[in-house]
Formats: sequence, C-alpha cells, structure tokens
Amino acid sequence: MSNNQNPTAVNGQTEGNATPQVRYKAQAGVMKSAWRFFKMTGASFSDCLVRAWRNYNLVKYMLKGIVKFYFQKVDGTIREAWGTLQSSRLPETSHNRKKNDFVQVYYDTEKNEFRSFKRFNLISIS
Repeated sequence: MSNNQNPTAVNGQTEGNATPQVRYKAQAGVMKSAWRFFKMTGASFSDCLVRAWRNYNLVKYMLKGIVKFYFQKVDGTIREAWGTLQSSRLPETSHNRKKNDFVQVYYDTEKNEFRSFKRFNLISIS
C-alpha cells in the first residue's frame, strides 16, 4: 500500500509528527465522508461526522494490526468482526476493482478472506 493511501503515514509522516498540511488532508477526508453520509442518509450532520471519524480511526488501526469492531449488516443484525489492512497479513490479490467510497473492505482474520460492510453502518471499535 502506498503512502498516499495510508491515512496515518503521508509523505513519510505519521499523525504524531505530521505537518499541518498532512493533518489538514486527513481532516478534509473525514469531512468529505461525513458529507457523503449526510447526503446519502439524511441523518444529522453531527452523527455523520462522528461516523466518519469512527471509520477513519478504524482504517488507521487496521493498517497497524488486527482490530475487533462491530457493524450492522444489511439484514439488521450486528456482526462482530476481527479484521486488518496490515500489508504483511494480507494475501496476494490480482483483483483491481473500482473503489467504492460507501463500502469498507477489510481482511477478515477469522474467515481468512476479504469482506466488506457499508461505512455508515460501523457501530464501534473495540
């Protein structure tokens, strides 16, 4: 994964030592996600902003290791998942799918396969 796709490391900078420009890019991405949620669902903007930050943090944590999180499935049930985006734990893939900004893809470490969920449906990170 290149540094441009990693929200915690842009141009070799991590969040703790990030320049104001790098932090601004992260915040801009969160705001963009919040506006997408708002337009898509009609939920309050404050709720959409909370969900956007939650998604940002999930990706940040999954890039570092395995994370336990919960999301609501399309059928309404709550799913507990253990997933990662850490490149050393991902299998080789040859699929080049078009990116969908409404869906979060992750590698499920229990099922040993890629899974996805709607970003708006992320409930919590443990």
